Amino acid sequence: MNSNIIKLPCVVEKTSLSTASIYRLAKEGKFPAPIKLSERSSGWLESDINQWIDSRIKARDSKASKGVKV
Repeated sequence: MNSNIIKLPCVVEKTSLSTASIYRLAKEGKFPAPIKLSERSSGWLESDINQWIDSRIKARDSKASKGVKV
């Protein structure tokens, strides 16, 4: 298991989501939750972020194979 922890700026760069969107989606259970590293620091497992990105690609490809315009 890849246990590299990445900070918010890297998550924003990898996903192209805003900070607000990342936290909103995480609160809704639609994005990996951050890991509390200390009182004032959080991070995300890089593998969780990569899996989330892969799931978005699969969702897109699934719609395309069913003839749904994306």
